[in-house]
Amino acid sequence: RFCIPLLLASLPTMATGEEIAPALQDSWGDFWLFRFFVNAAGYASIVVPGFLLIQYFKRRNYLETGRGICFPVIKSCVFGSEVKSVHQDDGSLPPRAEPTESSTARQVFKLLFCAAGLQASYLTWGVLQERVMTRTYGATETDPGEKFKDSQFLVFMNRILAFTVAGLYCALTKQPRHGAPMYKYSFASLSNILSSWCQYEALKYISFPTQVLAKASKVIPVMMMGKLVSRKSYEYWEYLTAALISVGVSMFLLSSAPNRTVSTVTTFSGIVLLAGYIIFDSFTSNWQDALFTYKMSPVQMMFGVNVFSCLFTVGSLVEQGALLESLRFMARHSEFTAHAVLLSVCSACGQLFIFYTINQFGAAVFTIIMTLRQAFAILLSCLIYGHTVTVVGGLGIAVVFMALFLRVYARSRMKKRSKKLPLGETPVQKV
Repeated sequence: RFCIPLLLASLPTMATGEEIAPALQDSWGDFWLFRFFVNAAGYASIVVPGFLLIQYFKRRNYLETGRGICFPVIKSCVFGSEVKSVHQDDGSLPPRAEPTESSTARQVFKLLFCAAGLQASYLTWGVLQERVMTRTYGATETDPGEKFKDSQFLVFMNRILAFTVAGLYCALTKQPRHGAPMYKYSFASLSNILSSWCQYEALKYISFPTQVLAKASKVIPVMMMGKLVSRKSYEYWEYLTAALISVGVSMFLLSSAPNRTVSTVTTFSGIVLLAGYIIFDSFTSNWQDALFTYKMSPVQMMFGVNVFSCLFTVGSLVEQGALLESLRFMARHSEFTAHAVLLSVCSACGQLFIFYTINQFGAAVFTIIMTLRQAFAILLSCLIYGHTVTVVGGLGIAVVFMALFLRVYARSRMKKRSKKLPLGETPVQKV
């Protein structure tokens, strides 16, 4: 009967390679896998009753037989109000404004504004993310301070502000008539909060530069899944850039620095969490693409997803008693409060800059700006938090970003070539 507690207590030690003081008898409760299942149980306590209610209303044919004051709400949540837009070329984005020759200076100003907004939002967000998850608060000469451990609370903080910003934007500006059943946002919301949780949690086991490079290499599993599941074919340059990214990431991960600490060494737990982030994030984007077949704006999507994100996270936090504990931590450490609020502001503003940049300049320009942001994020992290990168690791980073820029260039060339094809001809591979 003593085997199970001993095994649970040893899990964090095996995951991080660090020794744990014998006095911390409940330290297994801090292990990421345990917290993941606890959070998932909290989400299930909301998802399962909601699923049963939706099935009940559908079986009753409530759309035809329902009456009463609750009918509009149930109709909007379960059935929606419009059919899908079948003839929509790209429902995910509104028509992009084409620049004119007479407004070149204005377009340049807009581009600089978008680039500065994206860089400021996400570089600040990255620096604060690493600060909150890897450093202590309240440290003095006699007190080592304490770390904030609850990644789910940070996800909740980000989502509640994004929900507020998106709601105000939808209320103050003209938006398309909403037709999607509200419950469909819950799938993207659930995968979104899980991917964000994995992203925050991974910083406890791996360095921030490693996490950034892992995000940059998402294209590799996406291509593998497309080849195996959908039988997609890819151009030669796609295989070339994927191979270059693999080589660059391998060079960085296999390079060793003599003064790396245990907290920044890549561990098995960090790899698993990064894989979870990539899987959940890939599902989120694909599900959102499917939802965009309904007539909606990106800000409406942002609002719908964050409604359920707030519901799931606050429900799970309340059930665990973690909400009050996190609020007490905020009360003890005003510096953490400022960091958490600024983190949420940067996340919400960054999403609005994403929508505006893609609307004005297209996905290629946005991808270039965000690729530069990833490179700057690694540089800032190394300068501020003292991560050591060897010469081989630096070459690996350069190879990854060279491959990403090559990918953007090749994709834009393919799109231009496909537009010049005569009517009736189609390119070999749609990119």
